[in-house]
Amino acid sequence: MHMRNLLAIFAMGMAAATASLPVAAQDWPTRPVRLLVGSAPGGGTDAMARAVADRLGPLLKQPVLVENRSGASNTLAADATAKSTDGLTMLMGVSTAHAIAPHLLKLGYDSNKDLVPVAFVGAVPNVLVVTNGLGVDSVAALVKLAKSKPGQLNYATSGAGSTQHIAAEIFKDATGVFITHIPYRGSGPALVDLIGGQVQMSFDTLPSVLGQIKSGKIKALAVASAKRNPQLPNVPTMAEAGVKGVEMSAWYGIYMPSSTPKDVQARVLTEVNKVLAMPETKARLDAIGAEITPMTQAQFQEFHDAEYKRFGDLIAKKHIKLD
Repeated sequence: MHMRNLLAIFAMGMAAATASLPVAAQDWPTRPVRLLVGSAPGGGTDAMARAVADRLGPLLKQPVLVENRSGASNTLAADATAKSTDGLTMLMGVSTAHAIAPHLLKLGYDSNKDLVPVAFVGAVPNVLVVTNGLGVDSVAALVKLAKSKPGQLNYATSGAGSTQHIAAEIFKDATGVFITHIPYRGSGPALVDLIGGQVQMSFDTLPSVLGQIKSGKIKALAVASAKRNPQLPNVPTMAEAGVKGVEMSAWYGIYMPSSTPKDVQARVLTEVNKVLAMPETKARLDAIGAEITPMTQAQFQEFHDAEYKRFGDLIAKKHIKLD
């Protein structure tokens, strides 16, 4: 099931998330909370985490400290969260770690048992961007160039098994081009090399590249979503650009160790949904092209399960493997 259908199903989840909480949960936390991020600073996951953490701290009456642990398709941070025992560690989960990596990597934790989805935040589309020196202005021109130079054009990702990687593999399958994968430890370093021309293209998430697109440092050719994004109204969808079937979005949400008391999970859900309802947060996330979609915890769990199956089926069908 595509992201737009799932978001439509679950978009009415906020009301049930604001139920009264036990007194014990009202007293949590008593010390600063860590919000782990599985990618380097400057990427989409980092941007989503900081937008939430900045407003969540005052509601919890303790600082929420964002901590970056990049690598292994965002799973290093997930592994650390799953194994934490301090009761004060949360994760800004992303689809890469929770719906894709378990089908491609041997993990030291069980994504479906050791972590629990608590509060869904939102989703952003992936966008096909190219370095200015490539000299192409459309997807059709890129495909033509790639076919004339098989294997010579490189695409950057934030890591093997990321949404960028999966989107590129679908693009290759849909167009018949042969382009080479160059994985990085996060979107930030990948973007540096894209701007510098060391790699020629990327299918990165919109928050990671939007500023560089608007400043003219890189060029957006298409968004991998069903409709155009308000932040890039003049950039066509992949289907409008002539390549159908290439739709990819990254979604984000707060996960906690499964050992976390239910009332604490409920407290986090309530406060995160308050943050998402704040005009300041909405404006901040709108500015990076994110679609905010509050859910109940049960709806987030159902969404997680559906996405886990969807990506598993897609990876098997496309025979996607790590390089």
